[in-house]
Amino acid sequence: MELLWEGLRQALVLLWRGEREVWQITLLSLQVSGSATLLALLCGVPLGSFLALARFPGRTLLVSLINTGMGLPPVVVGLFISILLWRSGPLGFLDLMYTPAAMILAQAVIAFPIVAGLTLAAFQTLNPQLGLQLLGLGASRWQLLWLLAKEARLPLLAAIMAGFGGAISEVGSVMMVGGNIKGQTRVLTTATVLETQMGNFGTAIALGLILLALSFAVNFLLTQIQQREQIRWPRPS
Repeated sequence: MELLWEGLRQALVLLWRGEREVWQITLLSLQVSGSATLLALLCGVPLGSFLALARFPGRTLLVSLINTGMGLPPVVVGLFISILLWRSGPLGFLDLMYTPAAMILAQAVIAFPIVAGLTLAAFQTLNPQLGLQLLGLGASRWQLLWLLAKEARLPLLAAIMAGFGGAISEVGSVMMVGGNIKGQTRVLTTATVLETQMGNFGTAIALGLILLALSFAVNFLLTQIQQREQIRWPRPS
């Protein structure tokens, strides 16, 4: 317990000073995880909505792969991204290894099946007759998707929160493809691991607190939007 309290004291001092390196790490974490979440949304929402509305041979297999991907081990993702981006790999000519771009790619791969799976579930909760009614009223395919997405906006916000949470909390794959290089690819999770291994528990706790605060702030904002849109049930008399 003494070690914990001493670590908390050091963490508060570190946060109060507002050291440049700490805030640089925080901003890079937000940049990488935010970009990865956006990329996962751009790919996952269309795929999830397509799987919810379409019927074709092999659909069940594809849905099973998406559901399996929601629990994909991050180190496996890091391994395959490393193979792709390594100098002798298929994408080695891009020279992305040990860069923030590689970290964004790894986090996006992790967040993508989470977003796609929850989007699929969100669309499947809608009344099946709703799509037919909209088509009967003359809605085009794109208008249909937009209107159904608006109808499923509450669970879609949950998909965004889950995708961002999966991205920003990841450590294994980003350490493998980013290298945890000081001033270049060091983010909150990898820095926390490094400081813990070095016995700098005050710094590690400070970074952990910032990570929790950052996750809470983003999810609080999205939750505010979600709850504002929630149906207000009448109070019983």
